[in-house]
Amino acid sequence: MALRVPKSSYPQLFKDGYKNLQGVDEAVLKNIQAIHELSEIVRTSFGPNGRNKMVINHLEKLFVTNDAATIIRELEVVHPAAKLLVMASQQQEQELESGYPLDTTLRVGDATNFVIVFAGELLQKAEYLLRMGLHPSEIVQGYELARDKALEILEDLCVETVKDQKSKTELLKAVKTAIASKQYGNEDLLTDLVIDAALSIMPKNPANFNVDNIRVVKIMGSSIYESKVVNGMVFGREPEGVVHKAYKAKIGIFTCSLDIAQTETKGTVLIHNAQEMLNFTKGEEQQMEKAILNIYYNYNFADAGINVVVTGSGVGELALHYLNRLNIMVVKVLSKFDLRRLCRVVGASVLARLGPPTPEEMGFCDIVETVEIGGDRVTVFRQENEISKTATIVIRGATQNFLDDAERAIDDGVNVVKAVIRDGRLVAGAGATEMELLKRLLSFGEKTPGINQHSIKSFAEAFEVFPRTLAENAGLDATQVLSKLYAAHHQDDSGLIGVDIESDTENNTLDAFKAGIFDCLVAKSWAIKFTTDAALTVLRVDQGIDIYTQ
Repeated sequence: MALRVPKSSYPQLFKDGYKNLQGVDEAVLKNIQAIHELSEIVRTSFGPNGRNKMVINHLEKLFVTNDAATIIRELEVVHPAAKLLVMASQQQEQELESGYPLDTTLRVGDATNFVIVFAGELLQKAEYLLRMGLHPSEIVQGYELARDKALEILEDLCVETVKDQKSKTELLKAVKTAIASKQYGNEDLLTDLVIDAALSIMPKNPANFNVDNIRVVKIMGSSIYESKVVNGMVFGREPEGVVHKAYKAKIGIFTCSLDIAQTETKGTVLIHNAQEMLNFTKGEEQQMEKAILNIYYNYNFADAGINVVVTGSGVGELALHYLNRLNIMVVKVLSKFDLRRLCRVVGASVLARLGPPTPEEMGFCDIVETVEIGGDRVTVFRQENEISKTATIVIRGATQNFLDDAERAIDDGVNVVKAVIRDGRLVAGAGATEMELLKRLLSFGEKTPGINQHSIKSFAEAFEVFPRTLAENAGLDATQVLSKLYAAHHQDDSGLIGVDIESDTENNTLDAFKAGIFDCLVAKSWAIKFTTDAALTVLRVDQGIDIYTQ
């Protein structure tokens, strides 16, 4: 047996201060350990009984949530292997599926936690195989076979389909489970709000449904049960002037400030007497008055004068005075994203200059009014004669953290609507699909000759983490629940038996189909792909070189 040459005797390739990790022990196992640590952070937040995490980010903003996407986005993960996993989960949150138009993004909803938890478990199983003596390449090969087989099995586990995308009953099947995983106890109310909002803006061709057309406005106070859907666009502030209502409104939208223009350079004006002072200020007033009158009367285009002005910047007192005199309603919208949405709702173009819009650049809205919601006055843009292009869900609650969490649940629900419009296939939830995948993959592994069967079986056993986590987070005896699930799935090939987190009996299992607990097949499919790819990338790394710059 040859003696190992100490590292210090190697030729010096890098500058002093670099760190070199290589081999299974130093590189692969350390990466697996880092990913396992990340997955354990979010694993306890999985499912309806998932616990909240309190995260304070670098700006000292407080987040109290069980949403895995928010938790990992706010955590500053520095380990390179864990960063790979974070990127995989973010890709799961927003994914463009092949075959869809390039301008439409399919966010596959609430499976970011699935990606992180499953990756952590896959790599834990891989660590055991490495310690048994398998080479990383052999594990990679077995995992690839298992992934392909799992996706094939998943296609057979479809138990329900959303047939009519304009039916509230059909959409309820998919949306309720996604929202229950975030807001358990309020899922019925929030599901109704999401579906009502989605159906109010559903185009004739449901494939053109745009998640961006459903907005959320959070108004603190009262309870969640006071939340409602408003057909139109709601801004959480009053108009700037004295005019608070406009019918059959012609709208001009500006990104520039409605104020006296400031010069680029500083200058000195020498005024000798009071008359010169009056003339100086009067010139500014006349200039502003002319600009506002031009917008109102629009001398260049007959019948094109506007009576509602929306600005993305400030409004000067002088400009506001003339706007009030001409009975023009002024609304300030400081978010450029909201400004774009409003343009889409009213059919307007944004103007970067203070001048009259052409008829093509102007927007139209049936009613622009100020209404009171729970003591707060808000401005509503509403179209009455046609299906509204935008719906706003106004949510109420006692604390800002609760409102933020409800918004995340609604966001997931809306994206599930989009997902089932594109692919309406559903699989059984409550851990039932994962248990069936486990069973069938184990059977496939038994029939696979050679060393790959160890990796395939480990891949299958990794699916056990989901029902186990659901049971643990619900305070159940996970070992007892899993033994009953194993028995139920080996007696029945339907793959419908999952964890009953509400049961008071010792059974703790339920028929997910009868209970109406479904997951999107497309979300599960993408999650398995992303997770496996991330895990295989980590396993293929056998050396890490960290070069410190001086």
